[in-house]
Amino acid sequence: MAIGAVGLLFAASPAHATIVGLNQIVTPDIQPTGVLALSAQFQHPLIGNSQMLQFELGVTPQFEVAWFQGFKPGEGIFSTELNLLKQGPHLLTIGAINGSTRGGAPQPVVEYGYNTGTDYFVVGATRADGRDGLLAGYKHVVSEKLQVSADFASGAANAVTVGLTYNFAPSLSINPALYRLNFQPHHLLGYVVLTWNVVLWH
Repeated sequence: MAIGAVGLLFAASPAHATIVGLNQIVTPDIQPTGVLALSAQFQHPLIGNSQMLQFELGVTPQFEVAWFQGFKPGEGIFSTELNLLKQGPHLLTIGAINGSTRGGAPQPVVEYGYNTGTDYFVVGATRADGRDGLLAGYKHVVSEKLQVSADFASGAANAVTVGLTYNFAPSLSINPALYRLNFQPHHLLGYVVLTWNVVLWH
């Protein structure tokens, strides 16, 4: 979003990473209408579900839905985002993320993004288990094929990350990243997601 993966965000339990967002946090941009992002994600179990398939679909220019199916452990996660403002470089989006088939309630999120084309800044807030949390992210477009990014989500279950996205083709990309957990000891953990975008309708 664009969640762009699963929405990650923060809670008392480990967060989930995004599909086409930054490494860890959801982002305020919406998946293009009629485009389905299919992703396979693998990560250290301390980050979250170690094996996941992700589906993110742009329903309208302002609205997207996402489903993340975890296998270790078995869990389904639903997220959605609605864009309230898209004017020039400015984006403002609200959403509900991380609704889980294992009983986790959806978490509200609001985010502001500023996109210059080569640099993308995101700040936002979410609420989980009665606690408010902050998130921030940055992405820089190095070339048509390569982007570098970093993000942060507050809360003991989350992390600071650095990573990159490499586009093999306009519809196929890979995003490896390193997570530094917020709680001690501050382990460095690996994460990678492979994403393929499929046009279902125009």
